[in-house]
Amino acid sequence: MRITVIGCSGSFPGPDSPASCYLVEAGGFALLLDLGNGALGPLQRHIGLYDIGTILFSHLHADHCLDLCGYWVARRYAPDGPKPRIPVYGPGGVAARMARAYDLDPEPGMSEAFEFRTLHAGTFDVGPFTVTAAPMSHPVEAYGFRVEHDGAAIAYSGDTGECDELVDLARGADLLLAEASFLDRPDLPAELHLTARQAGEHAARADAGRLVLTHLVPWNDPARTLAEAKASGYHGHIELAYQGAVYEV
Repeated sequence: MRITVIGCSGSFPGPDSPASCYLVEAGGFALLLDLGNGALGPLQRHIGLYDIGTILFSHLHADHCLDLCGYWVARRYAPDGPKPRIPVYGPGGVAARMARAYDLDPEPGMSEAFEFRTLHAGTFDVGPFTVTAAPMSHPVEAYGFRVEHDGAAIAYSGDTGECDELVDLARGADLLLAEASFLDRPDLPAELHLTARQAGEHAARADAGRLVLTHLVPWNDPARTLAEAKASGYHGHIELAYQGAVYEV
């Protein structure tokens, strides 16, 4: 599998990166994990606009799904005619949420461009991939994903606070994309986001092969984020995600 970081900024686009979006490719098939605001533009540097096979939304906050609005325009009004529908998986109400985002009538909404499918916890096939979705700890319905192909596995936390489900999802994964929105300080809100240290602790418990810190909020000090993760007790390789980074597993 080839994983390309399209966007890794947390909560809103930063000066160096759009919000969350990760391109996963294998066997001639392309899967997107999230399509947050600002991601559609740089996505086109890495893959053709109409070469995406499926999109998975971890949850329906704007920084993880809003660029589907622009992608709907691109597919629905392509110069040579509308492009075939592709599956878009998301939490309950995803079709209505995206219709509202573009101020469309609920019917047909964006359904002429996308085949919306409701996510549930469990395992299913997407192209050549086996995907497992698990509920994460966040104020809205949210999922993390494990994507497997040909003996390799990656895990993606989406947005989450501390939870055992992320450890299970990432168990033995070659690569864990784990959010690290917070730096350590007193009185952090529970069930919202991970600190960098907590991301490292989850990676250690899961025995993940490599940890890439994501959802990096622009006002945080990247050096401190990395240092706090390295002090977590995880002994594998740790790095900060950045726009355009590519990983092969």
